[in-house]
Amino acid sequence: MEHRVPAPALRPFLERGLEGWASAGAAGQRLRELPFPGVPLILNLGAHWTIAERDTAPEPRDSFVAGLHTGPTIVDGPPAYACIELRLSALGARRLLGVPMDELADRTVPLEDVLPGSAELVDRLRETASWSARFDLLESFLLRRAAETTEPSPEVAWSWSRLVHSGGRVPIGALAGELQWSPRRLIARFRDQIGLAPKTAARIIRFDRAVAAIRAGDRRSLAELALDVGYFDQAHLNRDFRALGGIAPTQLANALLASGGIVA
Repeated sequence: MEHRVPAPALRPFLERGLEGWASAGAAGQRLRELPFPGVPLILNLGAHWTIAERDTAPEPRDSFVAGLHTGPTIVDGPPAYACIELRLSALGARRLLGVPMDELADRTVPLEDVLPGSAELVDRLRETASWSARFDLLESFLLRRAAETTEPSPEVAWSWSRLVHSGGRVPIGALAGELQWSPRRLIARFRDQIGLAPKTAARIIRFDRAVAAIRAGDRRSLAELALDVGYFDQAHLNRDFRALGGIAPTQLANALLASGGIVA
């Protein structure tokens, strides 16, 4: 794995840096990717991936992007692979892709369908030998793209920030009231620029906080963890893990991978 801290102008768009992944393993691996409040974007440099979302048949994918999800995604990786992964912030994805994000909710789509110029970019990345030079190409592309697009609504950006920093605990009525918007207007703007209604987005944020605590090796009981991250009780946490992740909290820690996914 190779990593680069992105240029300052790109940092608001990315939850993590630029990450290059490569493996020459003898066998592929099946992963369960969990919902999180961001948008994964894969620039594929090798063999295709196979992706199965909830209630859909597996499909081969080359480079792709996935909107915010409300369920797990099963990814079958090839035995040998190479790719660059970006984890876009929800608002960063709206800015760079320039499409209504509800069109991508619970979907994984070919990158070239939503990001102009990405097919040519991937071709150039494949022809480039070093990770450093690949990251240079990618940063230049993203900076040009950001200069061509408009910023998201400041009201939605403020609301999203409030939700994220509260761990999904701010009541949606309170957000709408502070903006002097109707709840209906807030929901419509959220679906366009984030991909999900605010209440559903808050649920994903809360779930992600619980996953992060377990990933970090939190030794508290599940009942204590549930209350700390905003669930009513442990039963509430268990239900969300089953509904959103298709896995029990007690199963999660043993299946975690450094990439952020878990063994399916």
